[in-house]
Amino acid sequence: MARIYGNHKKRILVVFFVLGLLLVLLSLKLAWIQIVKGEEYTDKAIAQQTSDIPIDAKRGAIYDRNGKELATSATCYSVWARPAQIADTYTTEEKLDEVSSKLAVVLDMKAADVKKKLKKDQALIRIDKYLDRETCDKIRDLEIYGIEIAEDTKRYYPLGNFASQLLGSVNDDNVGRSGVEQEYNEYLSGVAGRWIKNTDINGNALAYGKDQYYQAENGLNVVMTLDEVLQHFAENAIANGLKETNADRIMCLVMDPKTGDILAMATNPGFDPNDATEPPTKAARAKYEKMDGDAQTEYLSAMWRNPLVSDTYEPGSTFKLLTVSAALEEGITTPDNHYYCNVGYEVPGTGWTLHCWSDVPHRDQSLTQAVGNSCNPVMMQLAMQMGITSFYDYLEMFGITANSLTYVDLPAEAMAQIQLEENIGNVELATISYGQGIAVTPIQLACAVSAIGNNGVLMQPRVVKELTDDDGNTVKEFGTKKVRKVISSKTAKEVRKIMEFVVAEGGGSNAKVAGYRIGGKTGTAEKPSADGGYSDDTYSSFIGMAPMDDPQLTVLVIVDSPKGVQYGSTTAAPVAKEFFENALPYLGIAPDYTKEEEKELKGTFVYVPDITGYKYEKAKGVLQEKGLKYKAVPSDGGTNFKVVDQYPKAGEKVKKGTKVYLYRE
Repeated sequence: MARIYGNHKKRILVVFFVLGLLLVLLSLKLAWIQIVKGEEYTDKAIAQQTSDIPIDAKRGAIYDRNGKELATSATCYSVWARPAQIADTYTTEEKLDEVSSKLAVVLDMKAADVKKKLKKDQALIRIDKYLDRETCDKIRDLEIYGIEIAEDTKRYYPLGNFASQLLGSVNDDNVGRSGVEQEYNEYLSGVAGRWIKNTDINGNALAYGKDQYYQAENGLNVVMTLDEVLQHFAENAIANGLKETNADRIMCLVMDPKTGDILAMATNPGFDPNDATEPPTKAARAKYEKMDGDAQTEYLSAMWRNPLVSDTYEPGSTFKLLTVSAALEEGITTPDNHYYCNVGYEVPGTGWTLHCWSDVPHRDQSLTQAVGNSCNPVMMQLAMQMGITSFYDYLEMFGITANSLTYVDLPAEAMAQIQLEENIGNVELATISYGQGIAVTPIQLACAVSAIGNNGVLMQPRVVKELTDDDGNTVKEFGTKKVRKVISSKTAKEVRKIMEFVVAEGGGSNAKVAGYRIGGKTGTAEKPSADGGYSDDTYSSFIGMAPMDDPQLTVLVIVDSPKGVQYGSTTAAPVAKEFFENALPYLGIAPDYTKEEEKELKGTFVYVPDITGYKYEKAKGVLQEKGLKYKAVPSDGGTNFKVVDQYPKAGEKVKKGTKVYLYRE
């Protein structure tokens, strides 16, 4: 009996030891869970019991100066999934495949892609976005646990490929990636909200749970200096110019010289910001699809870039306006001073002879005539008289140096490419005087020439004038800014008269518009080649102002690599003329015809009929009877609509063939 008792005792001790060891292990495990892994498990518990749905803020709209909507945000929906809840509810691969397939059919996605997202090791993942209400209702009808729907917004550009490089676009997260969208993203984006609620394992709201709803704060609206009608005129003019010249691209920049306001900024080809990763033409898309990833990224960056701000070019003879302005301001010449051109000009102290663009000598001519003839030797003589230091001082005053910007409120502004003063000799000075051997941004040149139209005062350009809230109240204003006085009012007036002569009697005659005083200067500059020389391609351009007695518009047109005839007078000036013909009457500037002009134009004008309230087809017929063209705005909404507004307005006198814009309801 004693032996049996001893065995029981040993067994009891063993059991006691094992139980004790288990208790110690359980205590250690409990400590591990509560202390070491406590925070992780707490987060998991909160994630399982809490639904935290992000609510995107509505991105602010973008308007033109007159309140026309250029970019807006439309309400849409996003579908989110909670992978942990999906895994707990649909425990087998077959069930998960079934759920994935059902979602894929409604969302028009591949089932494998949906399944991959449902199995992600994340608390919350977005399955798809930019969905309409009908699609979301279909998803709700599936009654899939762990699937949630949140209201979202999508960026929409009602005019499509319109001022695209200026407006820019947004990425998939509704963040601006170029243009005004990028520059003013901080104001446009607003502040996102959240909807936090207690849920069960299937994502259903708990009766005793608490909801926390943090309202999203909508972004501010951006009101631009852009005029939508003037932008249309610019877009149409360069589109027609592209057909005539078969150029690689054409750019047009329109400014108010007195304020620095950008009224129009157009580049063709552009892109549709509603689908910003899609090349604009069928040929471009075919080429794009053959590129590798890096090449595609580079292509898209170039497509989005605004060349009027971010690219430089050699301005050619348009730059002569600055050379003449500096020489007149220095008092070394007058508009009536005479010069002699024998084609060649020997640069003092160098042994180099540089030539005029023309093989026929201009011979004796006044300074005004020399600008009208675009005579290179005269510009070189003026530069030599001024000297390097004085000439560079004026370039700096005009805002053209190797480290100066116009500070326009757009991203990625480039600087001029110009040699440092200490590295300049007489040959370099001579070539710069007529716009070669120096590269500027288009906006730099437009600002500099605009100073001539503003009595010598250089203005800082701007594209946005104010920010407003949802109720239209102004939250922040961006005023105009004078940079400096560059030349005297007397000099500015003299240069304007010279510019007017260039269009009336000189090389810029293709920009002349009957009844209006227009001034300007053409330019044709060979493009630098990769080997350091110059190629056969050109930048052909025209810069002008109107009306010259009270300038309200500065217009720069740049034709990049025209085919066939390459002179700015025959490629760029006609584009500017088309713009002026439409823009000046729109601004309420009445023509003042000479008797000869009245005789020539008799019978070519008609009065615009009132077509507001008409159906599109009827309005079209009325306009055709009057010999007028037409265009629906926006152009992608079909033809079954009523005209709610028109431009030009009823009763305006216009030339036959003028395009009337019909605004849909």
